[in-house]
Amino acid sequence: MISVLLVDNNEIIRAGIEALLNTTPDITVVGVASSGEEAIDAMTTLSVDVLLMAVNIPGIGSIETCRRILQDNPEVKIITLSISDASPVPPELFKLGVLGFISKESPVDEIINAIHGVMTGGYNLNVNTGSHLANQDLPDYHDSPFSKLSRRESEVVTLILQGKSIKEMSKMLILSDKTVNTYRYRLYDKLNIKNDVQLTRLAIKFGHIDAAFI
Repeated sequence: MISVLLVDNNEIIRAGIEALLNTTPDITVVGVASSGEEAIDAMTTLSVDVLLMAVNIPGIGSIETCRRILQDNPEVKIITLSISDASPVPPELFKLGVLGFISKESPVDEIINAIHGVMTGGYNLNVNTGSHLANQDLPDYHDSPFSKLSRRESEVVTLILQGKSIKEMSKMLILSDKTVNTYRYRLYDKLNIKNDVQLTRLAIKFGHIDAAFI
């Protein structure tokens, strides 16, 4: 039996995919999460074969979530779900070792095939997403300015892009307002930007966030 952890902040989408996967004889959804932090917590108590996760999730975001989970659970197979076939996929996810990239618009059979595919050592892209990626001018991970950021700075970037206030970020990261602001201006300096608008534009340019999510 293939055990799946499903991560998506949209409850309707999450419930729909969970119900469909649980009708497949050899697949069972052992847990659900709505944010990166919840996914990381779930991985400490569940036995998971496949992590099926939306590209854009609240909290620390999909890139940092994948990085942390794969550090502690290198055997887990990760498949990401984009909003649509035309949505860009952050290039960092390729470098981290994510094995599947499919769209939420895909038929459920494609999701099931993707799960079976990664479990047998494959790499899975649906036709439309694969074509989009092949034609996308993806920057190399090491050329992306976001690769310069520390783990904590990357977390702050994700929360800024989600529109969180300093106080909200402080609460989520368990840091003081002053410390969060220090990280904020430190990442501004590393990225050679001056404000959140420029940060958003840079994030879209380098595929660090899906423009459709903003």
